[in-house]
Amino acid sequence: MISLTALVLLIQACGNTEEKKADVPRTTETIPVQVMALQEEPLRTEVVTAGTFSTDDETMLSFKTGGVIRKILVKEGDAVRQGQLLASLDLTEIDAQVAQARLALEKAQRDFARVENLYRDSVATLEQFQNASTGLDIAQQQMDAARFNRSYSEIRAQANGYVLRKMANEGQVVSPGTAVLQTNGAGRGQWILKAGVSDREWAILSVGDVATITTDARPNQPLSGKVTRKSEGTDMANGTFAIEVTVTNGKGLASGLFGKATIQTTVPQRVWRIPYAALLDGDAQSGYVFVTTDGQTAQRIPVTIGSIEKDRVVITGGLQNDQQLIVSGSAYLREGSPIRIQP
Repeated sequence: MISLTALVLLIQACGNTEEKKADVPRTTETIPVQVMALQEEPLRTEVVTAGTFSTDDETMLSFKTGGVIRKILVKEGDAVRQGQLLASLDLTEIDAQVAQARLALEKAQRDFARVENLYRDSVATLEQFQNASTGLDIAQQQMDAARFNRSYSEIRAQANGYVLRKMANEGQVVSPGTAVLQTNGAGRGQWILKAGVSDREWAILSVGDVATITTDARPNQPLSGKVTRKSEGTDMANGTFAIEVTVTNGKGLASGLFGKATIQTTVPQRVWRIPYAALLDGDAQSGYVFVTTDGQTAQRIPVTIGSIEKDRVVITGGLQNDQQLIVSGSAYLREGSPIRIQP
């Protein structure tokens, strides 16, 4: 049997619950809200990215022909001069091919001279003369090809720079085109920072944007540079877009050093700044807001968050200037809720 005290407490609790329910507007009722006009603003942003230093002329050097490596004259880290001999093949087989081509050329020259004399005496036919002339041309081309292969049976430096990697050793048999050495033109100071950016960052970057670059190798000496290349497709390995920042004062760097670039964009991004209270279910990149276009109903729309400022949220997508943003009363709203705008 319920006591009189318990019954009184139960009645009071029910009364309090009914009062709380009365404070919450029903979705079918007109909900009072406050709104603010939306206005686009230009925002010049910074893109911060990281990558490694390289040069614009890193080259994989290899032999034109295959064979046995006779000598490698440099080591990793060595400075090289343009035209310097870096490596060579054993030329026994290649010299034999050159000798065969030379002998074939000498025979073709003799045959052509003999047929030419006979043709003048009307002993050889025109066809025989033409065949001898063609044979001579073929032998000459074969000789040129053999000499060309002979000249590319050694590797020479293409420019002043450094040896970055040695990928083969003396006595190793290599096929044509197998990389033996990797060099760069660091001696000319043409340094670049290769980095990756997101699709959103790629869209707001332009060739020519100025960058400030820092590296642990020169902690108190920031470098200057500018964006000189934007890729037109993603890197299949990591899904980012590649950019290159050319360094204007890159002395004292080395290939592979880590660097961080802060790039000032020249094309302003169009954004909206809204109060914190207007954003619902926000995370690092997205959220929802309520807007109205007719002043009578609320629409729930997704937005893209650009950044968080001291007293505002920067929205980079999803809003239009012909909408009014609901800044109070959003907690009671649903899609299509009737509203009453308060001053």
